[in-house]
Amino acid sequence: MVFNTGAALLDAIVLAVISKEEEGLYGYKITQDVRKAIELSESTLYPVLRRLQKDECLEVYDRECGGRNRRYYKITEKGTAQLNLYKAEWASYSSKITRIFSGRI
Repeated sequence: MVFNTGAALLDAIVLAVISKEEEGLYGYKITQDVRKAIELSESTLYPVLRRLQKDECLEVYDRECGGRNRRYYKITEKGTAQLNLYKAEWASYSSKITRIFSGRI
């Protein structure tokens, strides 16, 4: 992709992916789902997850799977509110860019 993905957009994408599952998602699954939209490495994802957790947008818990623990990330009420803000901002931003690209400034 030729466009850079800033921190806010990356946060929005990760929150949107996690919000689709009520019980939350584990890191590898989040990476795979995000990669359906943008290229993302796990080394990029985990700092985003930690930041969102620190900002109280995500809560974290462990669950056993096949004899190992998996760390799950679940969106919080604050995270849902932040995601809704991102969605509104994205709708406004993307419509403005679309107007410029289509010559309807």
